Amino acid sequence: MAVSVRVTVPATTANLGAGCDCAGLALALYNKVALTVAGEGLRITVKGEGEKNIPRDERNLVYQAARRVWNTTGFPVPAGVQITLENAIPVGAGLGSSAAAIIGGMLAANAAGGAKLTLQEVLDLAAALEGHPDNVAAALYGGAVVAVVEGKRVLTLRFPVAAELRAVVAVPAFSLPTAQSRRVLPPSYVREEVLFNVARAALLAGALACGRYDLLRVAMQDRLYQPYRAPLVPGLNEVLAAALKAGACGVALSGAGPAVVALTTQDAAAVGDAMEAAFGAAGVQARVLILQPDAAGARVEQF
Repeated sequence: MAVSVRVTVPATTANLGAGCDCAGLALALYNKVALTVAGEGLRITVKGEGEKNIPRDERNLVYQAARRVWNTTGFPVPAGVQITLENAIPVGAGLGSSAAAIIGGMLAANAAGGAKLTLQEVLDLAAALEGHPDNVAAALYGGAVVAVVEGKRVLTLRFPVAAELRAVVAVPAFSLPTAQSRRVLPPSYVREEVLFNVARAALLAGALACGRYDLLRVAMQDRLYQPYRAPLVPGLNEVLAAALKAGACGVALSGAGPAVVALTTQDAAAVGDAMEAAFGAAGVQARVLILQPDAAGARVEQF
């Protein structure tokens, strides 16, 4: 008997400046994973973002995530699996496309295999596969999150986000793989840089928890990642400055980049225009997305 599951997973923006590898925010831009257990062999169809480059064999990240769940729960890997991906999240942009694939694959496999794992157990598996918990936690739970790995378990705090908050995302017309973006980071940091980020990460968590978005201008500052990644994103510093000048509450490189995310409660269009113009002045074509935060997180349905 065929079993079919559909999972809708939001995009995410991680770090939010100072919250390196621990802070994330879910955004109302979605990938959909449809998984059917039936027949023989593996068939993967990709529509939308990444359709020319995403693997359609066992290297596919959604399928790898599904297998991780089946192997963990002891559910026999099905002889026949059909996966259809409808992707709206840009690939390699710093908007959590890999986290969406992992969460989508794991939730679909868990549902198809009898839902043996709790959401916490799915999150723990997802963070181990992704290598950091911020994107996967936000994608799973929605809202704004702070997530920390303790041993093999992910500890998460989730904060609701005000309805008027908007994420203005400028997405350059080139991709930047996370591995490449991580290679430019130094092996160690001076104490002053670390303390700068520690203080602002604490302020970031408090600002999100209390809805004090006026504090984001300072809370989203970063000295651990962005200065070293700036050479990979032409015009980055100018885009950050332009967003603040146009009225953004705070702005940062989105995840590993190259997208830049500004959070604002007013004049989102003006902020987006300023960011696009700043990228243009640096010779970079960029598109602007104005997104609401996603409050619900990943959603599962059988069909």
